[in-house]
Amino acid sequence: MTINDAEQVVLLDKNLKPSGVADKAEVHTGETPLHLAFSCHISDAEGRVLVTRRALGKRTWPGVWTNSACGHPAPGEEMADAVRRRVRYELGLELEDLKLVLPDFRYRAVDASGIVENEFCPVYTALAVGEPDPRDDEVAEYRWVRPSDLQAAATAAPWAFSPWIVLQLQALEQLG
Repeated sequence: MTINDAEQVVLLDKNLKPSGVADKAEVHTGETPLHLAFSCHISDAEGRVLVTRRALGKRTWPGVWTNSACGHPAPGEEMADAVRRRVRYELGLELEDLKLVLPDFRYRAVDASGIVENEFCPVYTALAVGEPDPRDDEVAEYRWVRPSDLQAAATAAPWAFSPWIVLQLQALEQLG
């Protein structure tokens, strides 16, 4: 994909089968159709997890703390390749030990501006190779935190986090 190509998302039908594509810039509205996405929770060698604060210019949930990275696979792109591509783009990181941990995660949420996220969003974990060098238009700031501290913060103040990380942390906690 070149810099001038519009990023495409894969639309899904009610059975989670691909049903078309749409421009990412146009799909997130007050009536966002179900589409394919992914989330990744990245850890370091010390076992800390990387949390990011979404850039203030983001269309949905600007300035909100969330998981390490998330995005959308391009039509026909393997999900693991999409995760690696997006993490490299957003955070300047390479990944090791990429694992699918929540294959059936799905959510729908509405932000304060009325824009809807409606995603089938498999969740991955991975280990970071190096330190993040995030893009300013994607990440306002980041922190490495202990998983127990992140869980406590998201439980105590879920309104300070993206709805998807709150739900993902609950699901990951249930996995043990």
